[in-house]
Amino acid sequence: EAEARLAEHGKNRLAEGKKDGIVKKFLLQLADPMIIILIVAAVISAVIAVIEKETPTDVFIIMFVVILNAVLGVIQESKAEKAIEALKEMTAATSKVLRDGKVINVKSEDLVPGDVIVLEAGDAVPARIIESNSLKCEEAALTGESVPSEKHETVLSAGENGDVPLGDRANMIYMGSTVVYGRGKAVITATGMDTEMGKIATALANVAEEKTPLQMKLAQLSKILTWLVLGICVFIFAFNVIKSGDFGIESLLNTFIIAVSLAVAAIPEGLAAVVTIVLSMGVTKMSKRAAVIRRLTAVETLGCTEVICSDKTGTLTQNKMTVTDFRSANKELLATAMTLCSDANPDENGNAVGEPTECALVNFATKSGILKPEVSVKQPRIGEVPFDSMRKMMTTVHKTSDGKIIQYTKGAPDELLRRCTKIITENGIEPLTDKKRAEILAQNKEMADKALRVLAAACRMHDSEPAEYTSEALERDLIFVGLCGMIDPVRPEVLDAIKACKTAGIRPIMITGDHKDTAVAIALELGIITDPSQAITGAELDSLSDEEFERAVDYYSVYARVQPEHKVKIVSAWKKRGKITAMTGDGVNDAPSIKTADIGIGMGITGTDVTKNVADMILADDNFATIVYAVEEGRKIYSNIRKAIQFLLSSNMSEVITIFTASVLGFTILKAPHLLWINLITDCFPALALGIEPGEKDVMHQKPRAKNEGIFAGGLGFDLVYQGILVTILTLAAYFIGYVTSGGELTIAALADASLFADAKACGITMAFLTMSMAEIFHSYNMRSQRHSIFTLGTHNFVLFGAMIAALALTTAVIEIPFLADMFDFAPLDFEHYAIALGLSIIVIPVVELVKLIQRTVAKKKAH
Repeated sequence: EAEARLAEHGKNRLAEGKKDGIVKKFLLQLADPMIIILIVAAVISAVIAVIEKETPTDVFIIMFVVILNAVLGVIQESKAEKAIEALKEMTAATSKVLRDGKVINVKSEDLVPGDVIVLEAGDAVPARIIESNSLKCEEAALTGESVPSEKHETVLSAGENGDVPLGDRANMIYMGSTVVYGRGKAVITATGMDTEMGKIATALANVAEEKTPLQMKLAQLSKILTWLVLGICVFIFAFNVIKSGDFGIESLLNTFIIAVSLAVAAIPEGLAAVVTIVLSMGVTKMSKRAAVIRRLTAVETLGCTEVICSDKTGTLTQNKMTVTDFRSANKELLATAMTLCSDANPDENGNAVGEPTECALVNFATKSGILKPEVSVKQPRIGEVPFDSMRKMMTTVHKTSDGKIIQYTKGAPDELLRRCTKIITENGIEPLTDKKRAEILAQNKEMADKALRVLAAACRMHDSEPAEYTSEALERDLIFVGLCGMIDPVRPEVLDAIKACKTAGIRPIMITGDHKDTAVAIALELGIITDPSQAITGAELDSLSDEEFERAVDYYSVYARVQPEHKVKIVSAWKKRGKITAMTGDGVNDAPSIKTADIGIGMGITGTDVTKNVADMILADDNFATIVYAVEEGRKIYSNIRKAIQFLLSSNMSEVITIFTASVLGFTILKAPHLLWINLITDCFPALALGIEPGEKDVMHQKPRAKNEGIFAGGLGFDLVYQGILVTILTLAAYFIGYVTSGGELTIAALADASLFADAKACGITMAFLTMSMAEIFHSYNMRSQRHSIFTLGTHNFVLFGAMIAALALTTAVIEIPFLADMFDFAPLDFEHYAIALGLSIIVIPVVELVKLIQRTVAKKKAH
């Protein structure tokens, strides 16, 4: 029936704006200023070829490469879009729905009219309420009211116009609103564009593509390069025209083509696409390891993370709470109180399903012979005061089979004891004296010292059903029943993750609502702290001013008994210290701290929709070790992007210097089609291969990089310059060797006159093309590490090796296959010339290795 209704009503999501079609994407690829210049050059060249009745070979080559470049750009863009769509699927909101009598999780977009949904704090869906327990919703996005609206199941009376104003519909909740308190059930009345949110947004415009700081820096770099290149082009054009003194159309065209060649050489056309593809591949890989990145900016920030503030329960521990100790004069009453005052329920196999702590209590009752389904029939719940993190308590009210009213309250022992005036003993109910209170607190500490989480239970009898279900009315004059101590074992992989954090210069911080003693015991076991004094409670934190805490924040690594607002204070203090801080959270009240943090991390299992929506990253397995893996992967991705940038810019720099030098000397070394071929075949594929380079061994032995670190930091600028000059020298050497050994006369006049030694110049151009192509390919191997020797990496990049083989094969083909060689004006090379060109190109590896060795030696001396 749900499938039939889904087919009838459609998905429960707002309509999206139209995406660009293939044709538009293709045309946008051609809109690049440098590509437009090439197309203009091709058109002018075609006109002259027609006038002079020649075959427009240059036109065919330029247009072929331009079109191929655009096609590859569209393919790369489509791959990036698919990767991002896959991530959206992984982060899709889910809802708990009653189908076939069972509560199941379904994607919120698959909800249909008539579905009954189960609501808790943090959920968000459109529905008519049929059951409410202190339910409150935040509807500011629809009504503008900042105060959460109270919700109930009462049928409303229509106004004069037969409708109820949106803000007054207390029995409805809407898409775009969130449950902030209580729980309940609701029936879906409308989905998708039929919802109130759908009426407001009849069509949802495309979300603007989010650019990462790195992409913005690269965009700025591209603008600078564009204007710089245009300036150089104008200079070269004017210089050559004035130098030749020939203002004829053909001469001007040839000079224009040289200037265009320089433009082609300078702009790394594939840089932006490579960065986007590498980022999207990286986040897709991370998502397969349970780290779902919702914003591309998070990838870069992860590499800068210096402090990770993590919840304890379920993140540092296994989230499998088990009661291992209890204290009570009446175990049966304790078990009954704990199982009834909880929202967890046993499944068909008898295993409790729900919040882990409540599951442990229900399982404890089951092992004690108190079966929740049976006792719930005998004592049905008639009211409740839901748990909240301020009170640290929960209360339920039940009607017994003999008509009496009994209340059960569970919560933090210290909080609950303040509300108790009596205690159940072996002799019955007695006054709760200071001595007995001290004994209970001592028992609580004894359990907590063993790293147990301790909850207390109390009860209260009523003569009749309470008039109001509020904390003030019910949670007083309680009878203390007993304590339950439970433990959530540490995740075995977390210990290594904590060690990895410290090695990587990252400070792990534990934040928990648990008792301080429990938190300290777990933190000592994990190595987060070395002394109990490094732990502080929320109450102690409140006693410190913001200034005092900012000065002392370095000392504390464990925060116990904290409120959600304390998390904001902790994050803010670290950020004021200039530290890049990550913060985990799962509850509605965690949203402010997650938004405040540099990296907000939502829990995929226990997290609410609210926290997931504001988070930069979602942990699909709620595991701290996954955060550390994500940091490591983020560092690898950023490092690989820098490698690709260094490779592309150094390659383009060599092309610019080569063309500029040849132009000033008055001869042609490489033409625009040659450079386009090199940029397309020799540069793009190795750059993408560098994007999937295995991480270097010491990636987690380095300190976090500064967030404002520039692209050229760490000596990258120097590397670009010397590597560009090196390839230029090798390319010029290849040209001159080919030219001289083929009979060319080595004088400025001979080089500048296109009619002299044409065959020798063709040989020189061909050798220069082969040398530059293969030097850049061999140089891509250098880029596997900026500082380490490629012979000591201990890893392999078979994709990069494949790119090298493919580039060599294609470059050889374009030189040796006659009709291709004719199109590019290449001369056939004999074995000797071919070997010399390859020999020159491979020199780039030992020279760069030597420079790396010198750089490492200098760095070691500075370190000592």
